[in-house]
Amino acid sequence: MTAATRFWARDILHFWFAKLRPQQRFARDDAVDALLRRHFAPLLPGLSHQPVSGFLSDPLTARAAILLFDQVPRNVFRDDPRAFAFDPLARAITHGAIARGFDKGLALEQRQFLYMPLMHSEHIADQRESVRRFTSLGSAYVTGFARAHYRMVARFGRFPHRNAVLGRASTPAEKRAVAAGNHW
Repeated sequence: MTAATRFWARDILHFWFAKLRPQQRFARDDAVDALLRRHFAPLLPGLSHQPVSGFLSDPLTARAAILLFDQVPRNVFRDDPRAFAFDPLARAITHGAIARGFDKGLALEQRQFLYMPLMHSEHIADQRESVRRFTSLGSAYVTGFARAHYRMVARFGRFPHRNAVLGRASTPAEKRAVAAGNHW
């Protein structure tokens, strides 16, 4: 990526880690969604067609791309299948970033978001890696979420709370799991 195209990377990292309060990163907030929709959603169509290697040229770009392809769609496409459309790309960048050591030396919250595509994955191998990575952060709180996500994928092979939006039929057991609070 050129210096000009990396401006978006600095912008999204600043927005996510300096402008947003921690609770705004996880709770539904229509104002935050609107800001993300206006400033970052327009980047998705063009940048999502770039090769993964283009996002792995440096740690800043990799971290920003993970936010762009993992977090932004979940905010701007709530209750829409497009919320998950960029997950394979986010996962590939996460795997590449970890392999390059881009997670080393980051603050807890930055590492947490670098690892988030693993937690969001419906692939059991990613879930196992998610539990390992989140456990390494030393926070029982975030490790608890990683383990809860793992349990859903280990049990059902997917996240039941996504079924309706993705047009998948839910089993009675999946409905009970969602009703019990397994819907992040």
